Amino acid sequence: MGIIAQHSTVFYIMALAFGLCVCWGMGANNVANAMGTSVGSGALTVRRALILAAVMEFSGAYLAGGEVAATISKGIIDGRLFEPVPHLLLYGMIGALLAAGIWLTVASMRGWPVSATHSIVGAVCGAGVAALGVDAVNWVMMTEIVVSWCISPVLGGIVALVLTLSIRKLILNTGNPIGQARKWGPLYAFLVGWIVSLVTITAGLKYVDGNHGGVEGHILAIAIGIVLAGIAKVLMNRIHLEESDDRIFHFASVEKLFVPLMVFTGAAMAFAHGSNDVANGIGPMAAAIQIIETRAVSTGSAVTPFMLLLGGIGIAVGVATYGYKVMATIGSKITQLTPTRGYAATVAASIVVVAASGMGLPVSTTHIAVGSVIGVGIARGIGALDMRVIGGIFLSWLITVPVAGVLAAIIFHILRIVFG
Repeated sequence: MGIIAQHSTVFYIMALAFGLCVCWGMGANNVANAMGTSVGSGALTVRRALILAAVMEFSGAYLAGGEVAATISKGIIDGRLFEPVPHLLLYGMIGALLAAGIWLTVASMRGWPVSATHSIVGAVCGAGVAALGVDAVNWVMMTEIVVSWCISPVLGGIVALVLTLSIRKLILNTGNPIGQARKWGPLYAFLVGWIVSLVTITAGLKYVDGNHGGVEGHILAIAIGIVLAGIAKVLMNRIHLEESDDRIFHFASVEKLFVPLMVFTGAAMAFAHGSNDVANGIGPMAAAIQIIETRAVSTGSAVTPFMLLLGGIGIAVGVATYGYKVMATIGSKITQLTPTRGYAATVAASIVVVAASGMGLPVSTTHIAVGSVIGVGIARGIGALDMRVIGGIFLSWLITVPVAGVLAAIIFHILRIVFG
């Protein structure tokens, strides 16, 4: 107790600074998950994608990030074991933040698309084991998280494959692709608005402004989806195309009609990413600040609207400063994307990510985004995928958890030596 009281200001500054560092790293590295497909398909320029991503990442973090943050801050390490020694848990949370922040910064500057979720979960585990051994980790929760890591990219790929095939059947393989695109496009836009707003209203807003679930929340989500569909219809109708063009130009025209939808889906994915990944920064930060203020380990949620606001700002700054570095890998190197393909990949990823956020599961948006792009590629045949790029991405995923865990353990022991 005395250690925390004696150095409370220093601990407070470290928790805030390292938490912001992680959020910056997520914005800098993982923005490719949200905007890579939009840029790769030609729907958005890099500059416009970065601006849109910054706004939507911040919104998702603030409005829908609380559920996952609670899991990160309280679910991975068994806090009850640290009740006699709260300062050790404090060292662990600060060490996990710094370790994840270092790894994300290095990866961002090198242009490696790594998983921020893997970074912080591996770091929290490493710090917990360094503090009190393997029993400090809630292995049941860890099992659920790891299973979600394995399942979520598969789900993303399946949803993307289904959406791609539906676009092919309902629009591209018809006698009038342009007319069918104008007909079905608003429905695809509705799907984006409905699913993202539904999870935000029913699960996310309770951390900001009370509970909005139930029938009222579902009706509001449907209304938002209808509004978005109406906007999409207006934008698509403003695009003038010649219905008499031959079939090749029909496909090019259909891709042009899907450009407004790609703007919506890119925004939705940025929102989804912010809602899930903000937890990687503010979860351990919230736990650390709670220990500093109470001098004890609490089992309740330490996440506050202010922390969600702070995390959202950190992500937005990371997007604006270094977001372009890793965008090209997902956007163009895995498989060739067009607006229709990019739409399918991005919507699939956003649906899986926001659903996971609503359940409090810290999934990897990198995994899901890559899985969704692969699903789109599979719809065109395995030959449409660059397996070397995919192999390199998988390798970066494998080394992230152990690297972050070892770094966190080292930092934990350094903090213990310095502060006692």
